[in-house]
Amino acid sequence: MVQTLQAKETTLRDLIITFGIQLVEDESFFWEWQDNLPELTTLDKQLLDKVKVGYINLLNYPPVLEDIVRMAVLDPILFIGDFYLFPFYVKSEESVDIISEDDDVIVKAKIDTLVLKDQFWVMVIESKRAAFSIEEGLAQILAYMLGNSNAEQPSFGMITTGGSFVFVKLVKGKVPQYALSKVFITRNPGNDLYDVLRILKRLSQLVNESGGDVTSD
Repeated sequence: MVQTLQAKETTLRDLIITFGIQLVEDESFFWEWQDNLPELTTLDKQLLDKVKVGYINLLNYPPVLEDIVRMAVLDPILFIGDFYLFPFYVKSEESVDIISEDDDVIVKAKIDTLVLKDQFWVMVIESKRAAFSIEEGLAQILAYMLGNSNAEQPSFGMITTGGSFVFVKLVKGKVPQYALSKVFITRNPGNDLYDVLRILKRLSQLVNESGGDVTSD
């Protein structure tokens, strides 16, 4: 009998049991969020400063729901990073089915925001309510990324609550493996959104340089 799971209800334990997914803590596995990050322009920084001030202002008027987080924080960052321009495009609520090797479990998923290039997944972005921990979205975004039809190339993702951001890398291979970046906090002194945008820009560079194939060193 085929068992069907909803991605939003899937736990990390479900993915470990069903797909054998493994966490990799070796920093060299997920080098893309640390190496050769581009510098930001003065305009980029000014716009990100406004995004931070706007987010902190939102916190004075709870509850801060997912759609508001997306509109006030996530969408402006994608816009500043040129992810609405060719060769990228954005699809929302994309349906994905992930089937285990023995075909007895199907995970049904809908993606909040999917940024694509030439049919390759560049990143999957899952925004959660600001009051939630980003841990709430980890199993969900990994379930989405497991739906990538290209098993040879890595997928990249980002989970954000508006107040915190973490990047995810998944390599499917024979045994799916994933790793996380450090957590970037919007309220930190200075502006952690600078680093968030620099990483987004770096991932876009890697995809453009490889013509759609993102490979790991």
